[in-house]
Amino acid sequence: MAEAIGGEAPKVKSIFVYPVKSCRGISVSQASLTSTGLRWDRLWLVVNSHGRMYTQRVAPKLALVEVGLPVEAFSPGWKPNKSSFLVIRAPGMNILKVPLVEPSAVANGVSVWEWHGSAFDEGEEAATWFSNYLGKPSRLVRFNEASQCRPVNSDYAVGHTIKFNDWYPFLLLSQGSLNALNDRLQEPVSVNRFRPNILIDGCEPFSEDLWNEIKINGLTFKGGELCYRCKVPTINQETAAGGSEPTETLTKFRSDKILFPNNEKHQGRVYMGMCLVCTNYSPESGQAIEVGEPVHVLKAFSSYAECPI
Repeated sequence: MAEAIGGEAPKVKSIFVYPVKSCRGISVSQASLTSTGLRWDRLWLVVNSHGRMYTQRVAPKLALVEVGLPVEAFSPGWKPNKSSFLVIRAPGMNILKVPLVEPSAVANGVSVWEWHGSAFDEGEEAATWFSNYLGKPSRLVRFNEASQCRPVNSDYAVGHTIKFNDWYPFLLLSQGSLNALNDRLQEPVSVNRFRPNILIDGCEPFSEDLWNEIKINGLTFKGGELCYRCKVPTINQETAAGGSEPTETLTKFRSDKILFPNNEKHQGRVYMGMCLVCTNYSPESGQAIEVGEPVHVLKAFSSYAECPI
């Protein structure tokens, strides 16, 4: 059912956490879960003077912003203290250290897509840093998990919530799918173009598209919908320069018109990766996923016609 290679179950090859939305991710050997996704994932957001989110779509320079967290921050049960920081670096900028202890200042009128709410404000130093770097008024805000609730905007994930993610709590991609795409490209692209949380290896290309339910380390994940891609994959994550690939090539074999020919409402979308929710997360369990763990496919669709879109 998993279309495994060599008879073995696919395995978790890499885990990525993206603390600041649209900035660079961190590759980790393990990551703790929360009710809204991986701990620390999309917890921070850069906003404009009106509280509206900045992403690489409008501020591609965010691709060059490196973020770091203490290694122990990814261990289950770890709690920050006054000497714990989110460390932010970018070309031509001094290092910015943001305390991991929650601030007290509040920013109202923060908006991400359809969601509007309040968030913690990380203060003037962070605001000045991002304003200078992006060349326009900016502030750094932190999702207030205690007071705010942002539901997943999908009929296939009712009851699940996210922080500053675009859509779902988790995004999964396989190395086989990335390899299959790169085989068609003149210049291969890195996995960082697609910003997955979980990279799987050991399955046939795009077999993850049909995974309806998988289990990793006792955690059950349900496949919500295929991830349709915006312009971010066309931004070189090493230079912040834009281009037409890999979207141009994906359109030739991964468009809604090709994958879902019977759908009457084609929107010109291209797909890469599977969106997931965790259906058995418990805050008391301190659960985590680790690199190297097998991925057990419990349920799978027989064809794309069965996939939710």
